Amino acid sequence: MQVQLKKNTLLLIFLLVSSLTFAQKARIKGVVLNENNEVLENVSVITSSGTTVTNKNGFYILEIEANKDVIVTFSHINLKKSTYKLNLKPNEDFELNPKLSSKEDVIEEIVINAKNRKDFDGKTMVSPVVIRRIPGANAGVENIIKTLPGVYSNNELSTSYAVRGGNYDENLVYVNEIEVYRPFLIRSGQQEGLSFTNTDLVENIDFYAGGFQAKYGDKLSSVLDISYRKPTSFHAGLEASFLGGSIYAEGVSKNQKWSNTTGIRYRNNSLLVKSQETETNYRPSFLDVQSLFSFTPNTKWNFSFLGNIAQNNYNYEPTTRQTNFGTVNEPIALLIDYEGQEKDKYSTYFGALKTVFEPNSSNKYKLISSIYHTVEQEYYDILAQYRLGEVDANIGSETFGDVVYSRGIGSQLNHARNNLDAFIVTNEIKGQHKLDKRNQIEWSVKHNIEDIRDRLVEWEVIDSAGFSLPNPLLEYINDQPYNPYTGPLAPYQNVRAKNHTTINRLMAFANWNHEGKIGEHKYYVNAGIRGQSWMVSNNGITGDNQMTFSPRMQFILRPNWKRDMVFRFSTGFYNQPPFYRELRRYDGSVNENVKDQKSLHFVFGHDYSFKMWNRPFKLVSEAYYKHLMDVNTYTIDNVRIRYRANNEATAYVYGVDARLNGEFVPGVESWFTFGYLKTEENQNNKGYIARPTDQRLKFAILFQDYMPTLPNLKMYLNLVYNTGLPGGSPAYADPYNYEMRLNDYRRADAGFSYVFKDAKLGHQRKWLNKFSEMSLGFEIYNMFNNQNAITNTWVRDVYTKTQYGVPNYMTTRTFNLKLTVRM
Repeated sequence: MQVQLKKNTLLLIFLLVSSLTFAQKARIKGVVLNENNEVLENVSVITSSGTTVTNKNGFYILEIEANKDVIVTFSHINLKKSTYKLNLKPNEDFELNPKLSSKEDVIEEIVINAKNRKDFDGKTMVSPVVIRRIPGANAGVENIIKTLPGVYSNNELSTSYAVRGGNYDENLVYVNEIEVYRPFLIRSGQQEGLSFTNTDLVENIDFYAGGFQAKYGDKLSSVLDISYRKPTSFHAGLEASFLGGSIYAEGVSKNQKWSNTTGIRYRNNSLLVKSQETETNYRPSFLDVQSLFSFTPNTKWNFSFLGNIAQNNYNYEPTTRQTNFGTVNEPIALLIDYEGQEKDKYSTYFGALKTVFEPNSSNKYKLISSIYHTVEQEYYDILAQYRLGEVDANIGSETFGDVVYSRGIGSQLNHARNNLDAFIVTNEIKGQHKLDKRNQIEWSVKHNIEDIRDRLVEWEVIDSAGFSLPNPLLEYINDQPYNPYTGPLAPYQNVRAKNHTTINRLMAFANWNHEGKIGEHKYYVNAGIRGQSWMVSNNGITGDNQMTFSPRMQFILRPNWKRDMVFRFSTGFYNQPPFYRELRRYDGSVNENVKDQKSLHFVFGHDYSFKMWNRPFKLVSEAYYKHLMDVNTYTIDNVRIRYRANNEATAYVYGVDARLNGEFVPGVESWFTFGYLKTEENQNNKGYIARPTDQRLKFAILFQDYMPTLPNLKMYLNLVYNTGLPGGSPAYADPYNYEMRLNDYRRADAGFSYVFKDAKLGHQRKWLNKFSEMSLGFEIYNMFNNQNAITNTWVRDVYTKTQYGVPNYMTTRTFNLKLTVRM
């Protein structure tokens, strides 16, 4: 197999650099079903350029001519034939799964050609099927997003991710054109539970890693645009595993005017958290209910309502911890005994009403209103009594591996009583107008009111060998035991604040799409501008009325070459007016006049579609540069971001991303991703240093396979490697004096699934007739048992006056069993 892999790699390199030409062909493939969703064998698939028949699993594959209308006919001796009209672009790989009816002929027209820019306007499209199948400790949309170019994360318990040097708060997420929000008080990945997106309901996923259009909102880094499915018939399904489960159902009324899809999810991370070094009594409960209702009274109107209720209860009672670190010659261990517990609650209520009016084929209007309400509570009192010990490293000793001498003892008491209540109301009106075949205009006016009530009370006391350690940020002189300490008795950290903050925003955008020709070469232009005006009021103090504008442009060229290539260039200003988290300083107070962070983007992209082994492949590469101004600097501790709220820095980001995806195994998509970036910031002209998201190298593999002799047995691999992030130093440290990096992040999750039935695999068991899909999977998380650290715990040795950075390791190797059933 290794020899074959080397041959395939050499062949791939040869094809990428050679001057081979490709015929103007496209390919269709799929599975033919009957009215009962059963696969059909020996169905004739007929075109003017070729013919084939479906196999015993109902599967077919056929090449057709590109850039011209092609009639495809599906014919079976016992059923009515179906005819489709297609127009595909060169090397297009299109999936068509027809249903043959016993009632009447079906004639449909599907036009997919170069006029549809969805394949090359810079977005990455992800199949919902891939998301459901690929294993991960926190499976879902974000699990796949983390394998894409430019996306970085070193926390498998979190759904948060950073894109091209940005942080977790710089990513837009839309569901059905409605912006969704992250929790405010979450400080560790294991508290997150479920992301907003319910994978069972998803129909389409688009992801932009930069250079996105003006129609998307005011964030600096990325856009995740998700569309939920509108049902056409009754379907239901469930998924159950050791980490929880989900169930969904969808259907339509007899007159096809009403439809509904509803999903319920439950998750319990105990299996993962108990694999960490800290022994805990862990009682989480993450529950989520989402429902999408749709009403279409006629061809011009559509009304829909998306509702969500999420309840996350996080009860955490640590008992003991032992972490071994140091060197081979000087092994050290940190041993901790805990008392106390943490009780957190996050309750989210969300509702959105969307009205679509389409008076004719050239004009469309949308009215979107939404309400988001979150009530969050973070309570904990945890006493950690620790000792720093030397480990017996003498092989053969009776105490080998045990702590034989304690060089430092101490205690740490953490207390918090934090409450937050956020209420966000949004109203937006949007319009789309087709001026002619080559020009289209989009526009929007949107109003937001954000009301946040926040009470922050948290402190930390550290005692080392009987001496209370004062706040490191205080200016004092301590030369004990030569002179008595006369400084203030203050907690090591102490934050107390009470804020009532309201933010009033008015946003608008206008976007122009144009397509044309330069000789025989096609080009596409997208140009637009966004604007936002906002004002912040906190505890009766009103800040300045601020305003920002964001012009953006994208140019796409598709040459009329034998090779299928696309060239892209995007540029523009991207502004991020502050949200509540960005207004709050380290001490909890609010700066009402924080400016919007600004970023100038330059993105150069290239897509190359080709065939190898007579199967479709695509190589996507992008180079980018971002210049950032009025930067609001911050620190990251696990997933908690704390801003300085001062706009006192400038920064830059540059890098390159590449992704090769295709059918390395016939019939299933896999991809390989590589990325490099560098980002630095300059605070108050003190010089450039690495930003907290300066994660230089990224390599990821998402691979699917099956056994040719046993196609029911599937294998999935999700592998990610990231170089270490800055953040190994204490949160209070001056980054100019004390900057360290964490170790590299290495993780591989594998899944093995036996498919009893799906769209491509038939069966001979009558009891499976009622199901469209059934599989049983076995998953291995962190397959190679790598020790990945998310942060460091800093422990002071009173004897040597040394601080040790003790790694806080993430999850170890864990096993999971998963059952999936759909009908």
